[in-house]
Amino acid sequence: MRQNPFSPRKLVRKFTPAVRPATVMPRNVVRLPVKTGETLGRIGSLEVRMARNFKEVKKAQRLRYEVFYEEMSAVADAQALATRRDADPFDAYCDHLLVVDHASLKRNKLGRLKPEIVGTYRVLRQEIADQHGGFYTSGEYDIQALIDANPGRRFMELGRSCVLKPYRNKKTIELLWHGLWSYVLRHKIDVMLGCASIEGTDLDEISGQLSFLHHHARAPEEWRVRAVEDRFVDMNRQPANDINQKEALRALPPLIKGYLRLGAFIGDGAVVDHQFGTTDVLIVMPVSELNTRYVNYYGADASRYAS
Repeated sequence: MRQNPFSPRKLVRKFTPAVRPATVMPRNVVRLPVKTGETLGRIGSLEVRMARNFKEVKKAQRLRYEVFYEEMSAVADAQALATRRDADPFDAYCDHLLVVDHASLKRNKLGRLKPEIVGTYRVLRQEIADQHGGFYTSGEYDIQALIDANPGRRFMELGRSCVLKPYRNKKTIELLWHGLWSYVLRHKIDVMLGCASIEGTDLDEISGQLSFLHHHARAPEEWRVRAVEDRFVDMNRQPANDINQKEALRALPPLIKGYLRLGAFIGDGAVVDHQFGTTDVLIVMPVSELNTRYVNYYGADASRYAS
């Protein structure tokens, strides 16, 4: 790992509360396939697991619509408006990680009470992406060059992450990431990647955030991926010495700050997504480079919140 006095890990640790490490990482981890609907972790009434059927995927799509279109500034097309769901063709073959609250029950169309879905992540493994034309992220970043340069590594895409507003707290986020970590271990994933969004498309307003990421979190050459040329936005908008690091870090979305804590790298160039009203940056997280404090915190065998 690069030894940099201004590394994003150290900056995040300096300006945000630290997580205390728990167990020591064992050398041999048993990796088992994730069964559909298997409980991956639990905290109180909250459970994290994979979606069991398309009905649950549709509920996750409705949650995404509520967050992206009703709360944030995404622009819905006719189909999204009619269905009140955020959906695209990738949903059919991605896996959908869910956080459900067993203390919040809602009636379905048959009148049965079901626990509410309050958080979701969409994940796509490389072997599945290869069967269906590639990753969603490739529309914004030239990730194929990185994949081709690492033929022995298994890649996984993260996307469509959102949590219902009342549940945006440490407990829910930790449970989502605990589920992701379980999935990564059991599918022997080597590299996670995907787009993360900064709200807004006015580049002058978010120049501090973009410049901070460019100067302090940009991926080393061997992991660097560039935005596709016709969508490339230069993130180097302010000299490093002109950036108020504390202010820029505070302004970053919690999800991006969480990725930096874990040891993620940021791709070269941002992409403006006018449909969602955001500016996207690429997250690259080689599992071998993850911060061991957080690996130990969740458990090298994903045992921290195992039920």
